[in-house]
Amino acid sequence: MNSEQENINNRLGLIFVSIAVFFWGILPIALKLSGGFITPVTLTWFRFFMALVVTLLIQWRLGALRQFAGLPAAIWMKLVLAGVLLMCNYVSFVYSLGYLAPGTAQLNFQTAPFFLAFGGVLFFKERFNAFQLSCFATLGLGMLMFFHPQLDLNQASDHQVLIGIIIVQFSVMSWTSYALLQKSVSQRLSPSNVLLFIYALGIVLMAPFSDFSQFEAMTLNQWWIVLFCGANTLIAYGCFGQAMQYWPTAQVSAMLAFTPVLSFTATEVVVNLGWWSGVFAGADIDVLSFAGIVMIVCSVFAVQIVPLYQKRKQAKAFRTVL
Repeated sequence: MNSEQENINNRLGLIFVSIAVFFWGILPIALKLSGGFITPVTLTWFRFFMALVVTLLIQWRLGALRQFAGLPAAIWMKLVLAGVLLMCNYVSFVYSLGYLAPGTAQLNFQTAPFFLAFGGVLFFKERFNAFQLSCFATLGLGMLMFFHPQLDLNQASDHQVLIGIIIVQFSVMSWTSYALLQKSVSQRLSPSNVLLFIYALGIVLMAPFSDFSQFEAMTLNQWWIVLFCGANTLIAYGCFGQAMQYWPTAQVSAMLAFTPVLSFTATEVVVNLGWWSGVFAGADIDVLSFAGIVMIVCSVFAVQIVPLYQKRKQAKAFRTVL
């Protein structure tokens, strides 16, 4: 690849991953607003339905649906389990926003890359080095620093925060397990087809638990919020997939570490502008909590970008020797 093409790929990768980070960063605000007029299960059903229609049309147009032909029973079982886990992730994260601010929930979700790394060690025989282990330690310290105001559980509000943290971590484990299952079937199905099956499974399994009468009672503004949540799923995941074509996986994942920073920023902008004052409040962040945010983001960034740098350095040294 010549330098000009590499520069083009770098720009395209930056554009796509920036769009994904932006939409994922502001998504919790829309999800929290939706809590006042639609249940998490019903909202997730709509998001899956909207994503199913668009993804099905795209995959049919590309002729990619033939991948489903002749799949063994074990793959179908993994797909079903992955679908259930991703539904748990979607629904539980929305529930957590009843207890946590959007930025706090997003920040708490940043344990996901580390659980995913542990899963790689357990199921795919990947290995940690000393640097990665030290990043795990700094992540844990950063989480303690950020949530230190809530460590005194004698107040009712602190119990609410603890419940929110537990729900988010359940959402994290659900997403991590889904991602590991998706990786295990990646030799037979593309990520788009895995999501297509999950969307179809989701609208069937969640239909009995969804309250469709809520759609009839929604105002125009509420419809815009729901439509945004559905479009967010398509745009963010679509741009994430495109970014993966132009950038290395570690580089893309490292950029996602900035998602909670954007969530905090967006929430503070909403509060300062006085929008939805009955729903959002400013975050209670002191110097120690802010230092915890920096440590969490840096840990997630470093654990993914530094190994990539080391690998490139080794490859360059190898070419020099040759």
